[in-house]
Amino acid sequence: MAEEEVAVITMEEVETTINTNTNTNTDGKREREENKDVEEEEEVNNKKAKMEEDKKEEEVVVKLGPKRFGSSIEMFDYLFKFLHYWPTNVDLNKFEHMVLLDLLNKGHEDHAKKIGTGVRAFQVRHHPMWKSKCFFLIRDDQSADDFSFRKCVHHILPLPQEMMKPKTDTNKASGGAAAAAAGRGGKFGRGGRGRGSRGFN
Repeated sequence: MAEEEVAVITMEEVETTINTNTNTNTDGKREREENKDVEEEEEVNNKKAKMEEDKKEEEVVVKLGPKRFGSSIEMFDYLFKFLHYWPTNVDLNKFEHMVLLDLLNKGHEDHAKKIGTGVRAFQVRHHPMWKSKCFFLIRDDQSADDFSFRKCVHHILPLPQEMMKPKTDTNKASGGAAAAAAGRGGKFGRGGRGRGSRGFN
Protein backbone atom coordinates (compact mmCIF):
# COMPACT_ATOMS: atom_id res chain seq x y z
CA MET A 1 0.00 0.00 0.00
CA ALA A 2 2.82 2.30 0.60
CA GLU A 3 3.72 2.04 -3.01
CA GLU A 4 0.25 3.04 -4.09
CA GLU A 5 0.32 6.09 -1.84
CA VAL A 6 3.65 7.08 -3.27
CA ALA A 7 2.24 6.74 -6.75
CA VAL A 8 -0.82 8.81 -5.86
CA ILE A 9 1.29 11.50 -4.25
CA THR A 10 3.49 11.49 -7.24
CA MET A 11 0.48 11.85 -9.52
CA GLU A 12 -0.78 14.80 -7.47
CA GLU A 13 2.62 16.38 -7.65
CA VAL A 14 2.69 15.82 -11.39
CA GLU A 15 -0.74 17.36 -11.81
CA THR A 16 0.29 20.34 -9.68
CA THR A 17 3.48 20.72 -11.68
CA ILE A 18 1.57 20.54 -14.98
CA ASN A 19 -0.96 23.10 -13.77
CA THR A 20 1.81 25.42 -12.59
CA ASN A 21 3.66 25.12 -15.90
CA THR A 22 0.45 25.70 -17.87
CA ASN A 23 -0.35 28.80 -15.82
CA THR A 24 3.18 30.09 -16.27
CA ASN A 25 2.97 29.51 -20.03
CA THR A 26 -0.45 31.21 -20.34
CA ASP A 27 0.68 34.10 -18.14
CA GLY A 28 3.76 34.57 -20.32
CA LYS A 29 1.63 34.36 -23.44
CA ARG A 30 -0.79 36.94 -22.02
CA GLU A 31 2.08 39.27 -21.18
CA ARG A 32 3.46 38.95 -24.72
CA GLU A 33 0.01 39.61 -26.21
CA GLU A 34 -0.52 42.61 -23.92
CA ASN A 35 2.92 43.98 -24.83
CA LYS A 36 2.14 43.45 -28.49
CA ASP A 37 -1.19 45.30 -28.11
CA VAL A 38 0.53 48.20 -26.33
CA GLU A 39 3.20 48.40 -29.05
CA GLU A 40 0.56 48.37 -31.81
CA GLU A 41 -1.43 51.08 -30.03
CA GLU A 42 1.69 53.24 -29.65
CA GLU A 43 2.48 52.75 -33.34
CA VAL A 44 -1.06 53.78 -34.36
CA ASN A 45 -0.88 56.86 -32.11
CA ASN A 46 2.50 57.82 -33.58
CA LYS A 47 1.12 57.49 -37.12
CA LYS A 48 -1.92 59.62 -36.23
CA ALA A 49 0.29 62.30 -34.70
CA LYS A 50 2.52 62.34 -37.80
CA MET A 51 -0.50 62.59 -40.11
CA GLU A 52 -1.91 65.50 -38.09
CA GLU A 53 1.49 67.22 -38.23
CA ASP A 54 1.67 66.75 -42.00
CA LYS A 55 -1.88 68.06 -42.39
CA LYS A 56 -1.03 71.18 -40.40
CA GLU A 57 2.02 71.76 -42.59
CA GLU A 58 -0.10 71.37 -45.74
CA GLU A 59 -2.69 73.86 -44.47
CA VAL A 60 -1.49 77.23 -45.60
CA VAL A 61 -3.03 79.95 -43.54
CA VAL A 62 -2.85 83.49 -44.84
CA LYS A 63 -4.02 86.19 -42.52
CA LEU A 64 -5.38 89.40 -44.02
CA GLY A 65 -6.38 91.73 -41.23
CA PRO A 66 -8.60 89.69 -38.89
CA LYS A 67 -9.60 87.24 -41.67
CA ARG A 68 -7.83 83.90 -42.31
CA PHE A 69 -7.71 82.01 -45.59
CA GLY A 70 -6.61 78.45 -46.29
CA SER A 71 -5.89 78.85 -50.01
CA SER A 72 -5.58 81.35 -52.83
CA ILE A 73 -8.94 80.20 -54.23
CA GLU A 74 -10.63 80.82 -50.88
CA MET A 75 -9.10 84.31 -50.77
CA PHE A 76 -10.11 85.05 -54.36
CA ASP A 77 -13.70 83.84 -53.87
CA TYR A 78 -14.15 85.92 -50.73
CA LEU A 79 -12.91 89.12 -52.37
CA PHE A 80 -14.75 88.47 -55.65
CA LYS A 81 -18.07 87.96 -53.87
CA PHE A 82 -17.47 90.99 -51.68
CA LEU A 83 -16.63 93.13 -54.72
CA HIS A 84 -19.92 92.24 -56.37
CA TYR A 85 -21.98 92.45 -53.17
CA TRP A 86 -20.87 95.83 -51.81
CA PRO A 87 -22.67 98.92 -53.18
CA THR A 88 -20.62 101.28 -55.34
CA ASN A 89 -19.14 104.55 -54.04
CA VAL A 90 -19.67 103.63 -50.37
CA ASP A 91 -16.76 103.37 -47.93
CA LEU A 92 -16.04 99.83 -46.73
CA ASN A 93 -16.49 98.96 -43.06
CA LYS A 94 -13.50 98.73 -40.67
CA PHE A 95 -13.24 94.94 -40.94
CA GLU A 96 -13.01 94.96 -44.75
CA HIS A 97 -10.75 98.02 -44.62
CA MET A 98 -8.22 96.02 -42.56
CA VAL A 99 -8.51 93.03 -44.95
CA LEU A 100 -7.88 95.16 -48.08
CA LEU A 101 -5.10 97.20 -46.47
CA ASP A 102 -3.31 93.98 -45.49
CA LEU A 103 -3.94 92.59 -48.99
CA LEU A 104 -2.23 95.64 -50.49
CA ASN A 105 0.70 95.52 -48.06
CA LYS A 106 1.33 91.80 -48.57
CA GLY A 107 0.30 91.37 -52.18
CA HIS A 108 0.94 94.53 -54.19
CA GLU A 109 4.36 94.75 -55.84
CA ASP A 110 4.68 98.48 -55.16
CA HIS A 111 2.43 98.94 -52.15
CA ALA A 112 4.27 101.97 -50.75
CA LYS A 113 3.68 103.93 -53.95
CA LYS A 114 0.07 102.69 -54.23
CA ILE A 115 -0.78 103.65 -50.64
CA GLY A 116 1.06 106.97 -50.88
CA THR A 117 0.16 109.38 -48.07
CA GLY A 118 -2.08 106.78 -46.39
CA VAL A 119 -5.42 105.15 -47.02
CA ARG A 120 -8.49 106.96 -45.70
CA ALA A 121 -11.02 104.50 -47.15
CA PHE A 122 -11.70 101.76 -49.68
CA GLN A 123 -14.64 101.74 -52.07
CA VAL A 124 -16.08 99.62 -54.83
CA ARG A 125 -16.47 101.69 -57.98
CA HIS A 126 -17.12 101.17 -61.67
CA HIS A 127 -13.80 101.41 -63.49
CA PRO A 128 -14.06 104.04 -66.25
CA MET A 129 -11.79 102.14 -68.64
CA TRP A 130 -12.71 98.52 -67.97
CA LYS A 131 -16.44 99.12 -67.41
CA SER A 132 -16.53 96.73 -64.48
CA LYS A 133 -16.52 96.89 -60.68
CA CYS A 134 -13.12 97.39 -59.08
CA PHE A 135 -11.65 98.12 -55.66
CA PHE A 136 -10.46 101.70 -55.25
CA LEU A 137 -8.45 103.19 -52.43
CA ILE A 138 -9.01 106.79 -51.37
CA ARG A 139 -5.87 108.31 -49.94
CA ASP A 140 -5.66 110.86 -47.13
CA ASP A 141 -5.09 113.60 -49.73
CA GLN A 142 -8.44 112.61 -51.39
CA SER A 143 -6.77 111.13 -54.50
CA ALA A 144 -8.12 107.75 -55.61
CA ASP A 145 -6.52 104.81 -57.38
CA ASP A 146 -7.67 101.34 -58.37
CA PHE A 147 -5.88 98.06 -57.73
CA SER A 148 -6.31 94.48 -58.85
CA PHE A 149 -7.21 92.18 -55.99
CA ARG A 150 -6.59 89.25 -58.36
CA LYS A 151 -2.92 90.21 -58.83
CA CYS A 152 -2.49 90.81 -55.09
CA VAL A 153 -3.92 87.38 -54.24
CA HIS A 154 -1.72 85.75 -56.90
CA HIS A 155 1.35 87.48 -55.46
CA ILE A 156 0.60 86.14 -51.95
CA LEU A 157 -0.40 82.61 -53.04
CA PRO A 158 -0.37 81.65 -56.73
CA LEU A 159 -3.79 81.17 -58.30
CA PRO A 160 -4.50 78.42 -60.84
CA GLN A 161 -3.71 79.61 -64.37
CA GLU A 162 -7.35 79.62 -65.51
CA MET A 163 -8.23 82.06 -62.70
CA MET A 164 -5.62 84.62 -63.70
CA LYS A 165 -7.64 85.98 -66.62
CA PRO A 166 -10.83 87.86 -65.85
CA LYS A 167 -13.96 86.32 -67.32
CA THR A 168 -15.31 88.25 -70.27
CA ASP A 169 -18.98 88.85 -70.70
CA THR A 170 -19.81 86.92 -73.86
CA ASN A 171 -22.84 89.10 -74.53
CA LYS A 172 -20.71 92.27 -74.54
CA ALA A 173 -17.93 90.59 -76.50
CA SER A 174 -20.29 89.57 -79.30
CA GLY A 175 -21.71 93.07 -79.64
CA GLY A 176 -24.70 92.68 -77.35
CA ALA A 177 -28.04 90.95 -77.68
CA ALA A 178 -29.01 92.83 -80.86
CA ALA A 179 -25.93 91.56 -82.69
CA ALA A 180 -26.65 88.02 -81.54
CA ALA A 181 -30.28 88.28 -82.64
CA ALA A 182 -29.36 89.68 -86.06
CA GLY A 183 -27.65 86.42 -86.99
CA ARG A 184 -30.85 84.55 -86.28
CA GLY A 185 -32.99 86.80 -88.39
CA GLY A 186 -34.29 88.67 -85.33
CA LYS A 187 -36.81 91.49 -85.44
CA PHE A 188 -35.28 93.41 -88.32
CA GLY A 189 -32.92 90.80 -89.71
CA ARG A 190 -33.37 88.92 -92.94
CA GLY A 191 -33.25 85.26 -93.45
CA GLY A 192 -34.60 83.16 -90.74
CA ARG A 193 -33.57 79.61 -90.12
CA GLY A 194 -31.29 79.08 -93.07
CA ARG A 195 -33.74 77.27 -95.33
CA GLY A 196 -32.31 78.85 -98.39
CA SER A 197 -34.11 81.17 -100.78
CA ARG A 198 -37.77 80.41 -101.29
CA GLY A 199 -39.49 81.51 -104.36
CA PHE A 200 -36.73 83.86 -105.46
CA ASN A 201 -35.13 82.93 -108.75
